[in-house]
Amino acid sequence: MDFTIRPYTQADYDWVLQCEVDLQEHERAIHDTRGPALPHTHDYLAMLWDELAEGQGIMLIAENATGERLGLVAGHIQNSPWPMETPDSTRYGYVSDIFIRPEARGSGLAQALLDAIAAHLHAADPTLTRLRVNVLAVNAIARRSYEKAGFTPYEVMYERLIHPAKP
Repeated sequence: MDFTIRPYTQADYDWVLQCEVDLQEHERAIHDTRGPALPHTHDYLAMLWDELAEGQGIMLIAENATGERLGLVAGHIQNSPWPMETPDSTRYGYVSDIFIRPEARGSGLAQALLDAIAAHLHAADPTLTRLRVNVLAVNAIARRSYEKAGFTPYEVMYERLIHPAKP
């Protein structure tokens, strides 16, 4: 599959909104901690644009030769100083969002988008040596995709319910 990767423009907003809704609803279906996508996705996108602006980030859009959008990735530089970790571990590139349309999955597009966001963030700060992404543990398909793209587990968060949720 041939595709090009370009920066987000305002004309992409409605498509990105739908991608974020689809992503949230997918996560909602596989884990009980996720709430409904709407109406909160608009608020989430407003927060995302702020994070990208503050962290030298960008959203990239992948499209085919006819201009059909196939996927997106967003990321920024995260700086979280912590005295118990090395500086290269506390300042890193962070992939906040990635979405691939179903018909483009398995085409190598996720790898290309992850490589593109890594290149952008490294160009913004050549001292960066790490790129990180979070994923729900139950999202086996996404975990396999990240591992195929060269990611390895960094930290694993475990969860145990203290009390059953109230109806």
